[in-house]
Amino acid sequence: LGRVKPDEFIAIAEQTGDIRTLTMIVMRKALAECRGWRDFGLDMSVAVNLSPVQFKNGGLAELVAAALKESGLAPRRLELEITESVLLDNTNSNIQTLEALKALGVRIALDDFGTGYSSLSYLRSFPFDKIKIDKSFVQDMWESQEAIAIIRAITGMGRSLHIETTAEGVETDEQFARLKEEGCSHFQGYLFGKPVPADQRAV
Repeated sequence: LGRVKPDEFIAIAEQTGDIRTLTMIVMRKALAECRGWRDFGLDMSVAVNLSPVQFKNGGLAELVAAALKESGLAPRRLELEITESVLLDNTNSNIQTLEALKALGVRIALDDFGTGYSSLSYLRSFPFDKIKIDKSFVQDMWESQEAIAIIRAITGMGRSLHIETTAEGVETDEQFARLKEEGCSHFQGYLFGKPVPADQRAV
């Protein structure tokens, strides 16, 4: 089939249960790649998305701990991203899993923030290290007063709760400048780089 994009195969992998194995393969490769960045004098972190399916059978914290030990990477250099759907299903159990992950020393980010139904309650239930503003708000902020108001509200909450905020989908200098004005602390998007094979990365 050639190259298959994540939005085409992830849903199938979640349905079959193969997402668990796939996630750990990706995590091990990401950790190994991040460790290699030290050769360039960099102390950067790497982020790995976790599927809600990954939380269903338990043992997730143990798997992450084993992957970290195998890589030799400091836990603080791993950031795990979850979506609000993780907290919609079996909330208490999943919160306990998140707490176990946090105890390892890794960072936890709440991805696609603002698109769910109970975002604010999640910020009370778990001490997230970062909230990521969904790219739909970034894309619409010039045409929608509501979008920029939501961005402003999220960054304000982030400052008050001492949580970093990452704006997703930043593609232009104008977006970057406005988001900095609104108080975003981190940025992600094609303005800074597009996905490339590891051996073609720009360091």
